Parts: sequence; structure tokens; C-alpha cells
Amino acid sequence: MAGIYIHIPFCRKACHYCNFHFSTSLGKAEAVQASIIKEISLRSSELNEEVQTIYFGGGTPSILDPEAIDKILQAIKAHYAISSYPEITLEANPDDITTEKARAWKQMGINRFSIGVQSFADKNLQWMNRAHNASQSIQCIQTIREAGFENFSIDLIYGTPGQTQEGWIKDLEKAIEMKIPHLSCYALTVEEGTALHHMIGSGKKEKISPDEQAERFEALVQLSSHAGYSHYEISNLALPGKESKHNSAYWEGKPYLGFGPSAHSFSGTKRSWNIADNLQYIQSIETGILPSEEETLREIDQLNEYIMTSLRSIKGMQKETIKTRWGNDKLQIISTEIDQFIQSGKIMATENAWVLSGQGRFFADGIASSLFFLEE
Repeated sequence: MAGIYIHIPFCRKACHYCNFHFSTSLGKAEAVQASIIKEISLRSSELNEEVQTIYFGGGTPSILDPEAIDKILQAIKAHYAISSYPEITLEANPDDITTEKARAWKQMGINRFSIGVQSFADKNLQWMNRAHNASQSIQCIQTIREAGFENFSIDLIYGTPGQTQEGWIKDLEKAIEMKIPHLSCYALTVEEGTALHHMIGSGKKEKISPDEQAERFEALVQLSSHAGYSHYEISNLALPGKESKHNSAYWEGKPYLGFGPSAHSFSGTKRSWNIADNLQYIQSIETGILPSEEETLREIDQLNEYIMTSLRSIKGMQKETIKTRWGNDKLQIISTEIDQFIQSGKIMATENAWVLSGQGRFFADGIASSLFFLEE
């Protein structure tokens, strides 16, 4: 199984918290689209496996005309072996979704959405500098359902200053009431270089409260469980059968190719990434040169990545996988180090795996990093 990711680096507005590569100017949109199509052709020999998932991310892919997305999709189909029933996801913002666009996306083969709702409260959306309002979020879900889409996800953000526990619960209850098939719920993080980081540093925005974020996470766990969602990854919850195949493949270490400015690729042992500059990307692709860098992952790096990603998943860290790939010595070291988290109730041990408990999920990154192997 393999996946393809396409990065569309354009947005209508700059969200204060975002640290992904994007531009609010669409002046180079056609040139970027043409370059992505050429990159797809240039790299056609890199992937010999059948492609089962295709994901248009960004940025905001829905900002482009459906025809532009379709041309990229047709180029992928022309150069790679695609499975009979691939999962094809389009990231979209509520204000971009119309009946006409939804029908066009469905006709070209898009069969899943990831919608950047973030909140059903206007004051929270304004704080984030989002381009849509709460009523548009509700309307867009109705629109895609009327167009025949049954598989979709919405993003929700918790832990923003000014968001109360009651407000967060209302967001979750609204999503549950609407029977949203998949939820991606993220604690607000302050990344260096973002507008939010600058505004907090200058005192224009409040600091983030980890304690309040932990309370929001506990509410997420409780409400989603009662509503029948499987919390199959730290930030991702799904009703039965609605898990994201594309993102699950990331967490399982499956290979994928990334096209477009700043897009990443992974072969299993190597990781590469394109330059995060639209103009330089276009100019390089025009000359037939891939504007990318790569690194070969050492065995120890691969093990550390496995620890990080597997602990985030409901499947947990598989003992047999560690023993087979990295040896019994590494398994025994992890077994000794992980005992402290078992004793504190943050990790549950089964015969075959170590899995984070409900209490441990909020501390996943810290637990994983404490288990990492250092330079050998």
C-alpha cells in the first residue's frame, strides 16, 4: 500500500496559528499547478506499489477551481498504478464549498473531505482569523451530504484562550449531533515564526494554558466514547469504518510521495522534502530539476519514529515488530524503560503490545521522547 500527497500552497487568509507553507496571493496558482503536474511525471519511476490513497492538502486545495484539481488527479492516474477503490481526500474550508463545486469534486472521483471547521463558535473563529463563520460550517456539511458524500472529517481546535470548557463541549456536542463521521481534534500549539507566536510574545494574545487543554482533552475522550467514536489515534476519532486510510498509513510507516512546494515523501528508509518557496519550486521544476533534499534514516531513527507514531495509535507499540526489526536487546531496553509509565497508569501492557491509557494519551509526545534511543 502506498499514498500520494499533493500540497496546494494557497489560502484566502492567514490563520494566526498556522505554520504550514502557504501564500495568500493566487498570482502563481496556475504555474504551481502546472509544476505539480510536471513533478508527477518527473517522479513516475519512484513508486512501484499500488496507490490506495490520494490526499490534497495545503494550504487550502478547495480554493482552486475544481478543474485544476481534476487535472492534477488525471496526471496522477496517468503515471501511477491506482487501486480500484482509492480513498481520495480533499481538504476544504467551509466558505469554499458550494453545491456546484461539491458535484464537480464528486464527479472527478473525490470521495472524502477534511473540512477546516475548527469551531462552531464565531468568537473562536474570529480569534483564529478564519475566513468563514459558524453558519457556513453547518451549511457546508449539509451541502456535501446533499451532493452524496458520506465520508468526511472536520477539524476542531481546543485550548484557545477565551474558549471555556462549556464552549468546547458545545462544539463537540454539535459535531456529535450532526453525526460527523470523523473528527480530527487538535490542541492549539504555538509554533515559532507564526503570527500567534509573535502576538503572544508581544502581549497582544493570551498565553496557552496546558491545564485547560488537558481538561478539554478529557472532555473529548468522554463525550466521543459515549457517542460511539473510536479514538484510534491521539487526535483522530471515527465512527465505525470511517477511519482515515491515508493518515493511518502515515502512522504505520507506509511509503508515500509528496508533490508540490514543501511536500514531504517517505520510502521507509529515506525521507525527502521539496523547497518551501513557490517561485523557486516553479523555476526548478521548469528546468527538470527536483527542488528537494533528502535524508537516509538510520536504524535508530527508524525505531524512534516507530515509537512516536505507534504510541499515538490505538494499536500501540507492537512487541513482535520491535523484536523482528530491531532485535531483542532493544525490546528488553524498552520493556525496562516503559515500566515507569505502566506503574503510573499512563501505559497499559498486553501480551503483544504497549498501549497508552486514556490518562496517558495527553502526554503521548513526552512519553515517546523519553523512550527514544540516543546516538549509538
